[in-house]
Amino acid sequence: MKDKILIVEDEKETRFILEKLLSRNNYDVATAVDGQNAIEVLKDFAPKVILADWTMPVLDGLALCNILKGDDKFKLTYFIILTARASLKDRIMGLDVGADDFLVKPVENQELLARIRSGIRIYNLQNEVRNIEHSKALIEMACTIGHNINNPLSSLVLSMKNIEQELTKLGKNNLVEDLSNVNQSVERIKKFVNELTHLQNPEMINYSDESKMIKT
Repeated sequence: MKDKILIVEDEKETRFILEKLLSRNNYDVATAVDGQNAIEVLKDFAPKVILADWTMPVLDGLALCNILKGDDKFKLTYFIILTARASLKDRIMGLDVGADDFLVKPVENQELLARIRSGIRIYNLQNEVRNIEHSKALIEMACTIGHNINNPLSSLVLSMKNIEQELTKLGKNNLVEDLSNVNQSVERIKKFVNELTHLQNPEMINYSDESKMIKT
């Protein structure tokens, strides 16, 4: 699958040149004419890198960066600002709102491609770390749930044994089938609790209603 790049540039010729350059280098490219248009594009397009001009009408690159970096969905997206501003003050301003890199116009093609490759590597690494942290959190949550269920379950097992013994003494053999069903259910719960407390590689199952559940 091709890595996705979004170009946000109001100058038609520059936008065309950048799109052709990145497409020829095997990227899946989408374009937007300004920051507001980019927000609409991003509803159906999830890039690893966004390449945005600083100076644009409606919503400029820096304002777009500030909005996206505050959104969990795009927080890890590598954001490169294209600008004619080369001063330290301008770079600091950009970094303060979350820009990851700057390229001063006119941009040299090979440098642009190198920065994009670097951005994709950083995105992939950050995403991998986030997935590891997410899996760790799922494991910890599953173990906690398992331990919390295990204590009352142990009490239930002991109580069922006592009830079974008392019913045997009283000759209540007509309840044997019911007790067997209860014991089978308890055994299934015990198996589930054991799987939760020994969970190592959790997987998420997606359901049609967009809900998710841990697969043990």
